[in-house]
Amino acid sequence: MKRVCYTLLLVSIAASWVYAQDVRVHDPVMIKHGNTYYLFCTGMGISVFSSTDLQHWKPEKAVFDLPPSWAVKAVPGFKGHIWAPDISFYNGLYYLYYSVSAFGKNTSCIGVATNKTLDPQDKDFHWTDHGKVIESVPGRDLWNAIDPNLILDDQQNPWLAFGSFWSGIKLVKLNKDLTAIARPEEWYTISKRDRSFKTPDAQGGDAAVEAPFIFKKNNYYYLFVSFDFCCKGVNSTYKIAIGRSDKIQGPYVDKAGMRMDEGGGTILLKGNASWPGLGHNAVYTMDGKDYLVFHAYDASDNGKPKLKIIQMQWDDQGWPIASIE
Repeated sequence: MKRVCYTLLLVSIAASWVYAQDVRVHDPVMIKHGNTYYLFCTGMGISVFSSTDLQHWKPEKAVFDLPPSWAVKAVPGFKGHIWAPDISFYNGLYYLYYSVSAFGKNTSCIGVATNKTLDPQDKDFHWTDHGKVIESVPGRDLWNAIDPNLILDDQQNPWLAFGSFWSGIKLVKLNKDLTAIARPEEWYTISKRDRSFKTPDAQGGDAAVEAPFIFKKNNYYYLFVSFDFCCKGVNSTYKIAIGRSDKIQGPYVDKAGMRMDEGGGTILLKGNASWPGLGHNAVYTMDGKDYLVFHAYDASDNGKPKLKIIQMQWDDQGWPIASIE
């Protein structure tokens, strides 16, 4: 179910810039460092792009030259294609969480690397890998350790949301250095969908929910997830669903008041004729604006996944509004 790598055709030309609508990505996340925006996404060694205007993007060197040795041991057949990163700045360091998995299985791990800076020209630029944070094992865990997202609660406690298919989206408390699960352990299920009782534990089943992202706005934590299927080009049915809670642990409820851990979720954005599927989003406040960042499958280009960055508005009830042409 996850996840095909796409890179720019011009990636070999280090000085090349391309318009945002031409950037081919899966699972984009973004952060601003100084006057530069940095985009991280699924790819060999984790793909990276930079921009000063959110329109023109330059390919940068991948995070990892070689597959992390711990990941090669943990996931049979892993060769360095890393999924669904998440980037955050915390206590003087940039934290980059990332997913390592066997395709269509919950033989999966989430790792984390840190850096003092994102500027490749800075003398302090260096990614330090801290290895495995969470691991899921078929037959032991009915959840999937991919698609991480770091979020801090109001007391500045770190939490990691993650998950794909199986029994849904999980939230786990991390330790203070953000590199391991806190002790004693504290876990929650924050979103899930119906799963066939006949589905073997080793398969994801039909419970199509993944890619969590939690965004705090005013008095609410908003949980964004992706429903249905990515990675099928023009046949993709991916869409973005939301709910909210006044506590980070949930329960998250949709506009109709249905809990997301009981199958709820209001559709925020879905595909159209031009972009049949879209999802795996991130949300950021930058320069006083709230941005929704995601990939969408371009029907005019054989269903290739393209970067989308749109400004998100809010209604008078405090729910986000987004549209795509």
